This record gives sequence, structure tokens and C-alpha cells, in this order.
Amino acid sequence: MFHRQDSVSSTTDRLADQAVHRADAAIRSTQRVANDALDRLDEGAHEAYDRGSARLLRLAGQAQDLLHRSADMLRDRSHQLRETAWRASDSTRSYIREEPVKSVLIAAAAGAVVVAVANLLSHRRH
Repeated sequence: MFHRQDSVSSTTDRLADQAVHRADAAIRSTQRVANDALDRLDEGAHEAYDRGSARLLRLAGQAQDLLHRSADMLRDRSHQLRETAWRASDSTRSYIREEPVKSVLIAAAAGAVVVAVANLLSHRRH
């Protein structure tokens, strides 16, 4: 009985870790895109400065500010997602400790639903 509980807890931990990893990957990817855009804006700003276009410089600065704010918001949202994933993981582990029999029954029912859906989908394909 405890082995299954450990397995469910391990699965929950693994899913939470995957969610955190995906959120971190999304942040890194967004930061790369934002950095590339900032580099292009920086190059454009230097070109605009060289041509003496005050309006283009102002627009580039506004775009750069927008990118910085967007990156900050993404970081904040990622942090919130990580916190939510950890809270869900902790909550699940607590529930499993408090209600091991119900946890196993819920996991079995969820597994049966997944198998039924998979069977249904595989029969539709054939």
C-alpha cells in the first residue's frame, strides 16, 4: 500500500518538476527572443541616431521599454506558475498521506478512464 503511495507521490513530484522545467525553458526561450529583439532595436536605434531621427529613437526606446516590461511580466508569471505547481504537489502529497485508500481508488479510476479513452480513440482510427 505504501509502495503505491510512494509511486503516486513520486509521479506528482516528477510532474511538478516537469512543469517547473517547462516554465524555465519557456522563460529562457522568451528571454532569447527578447534579447534578439533588443539587439535589433539597439542596432536600429544606433542607425536612427546616426541619421538624426529623434522620432525613430523615441519609438525604439518605447519598444525597448515594452520588451523589458514584457520580460518582467513573463518572469513574474513563471514564478507564479512554479509556486502553483509546488503548492499542488505539496497538497497532493498531503492528501495521499491523509487518505491513502481514497488516493489509490482515485488513481485507479483515473487510469481506467485514460485506458477507456485510449481504447475508444484507437478503435475509431481502425
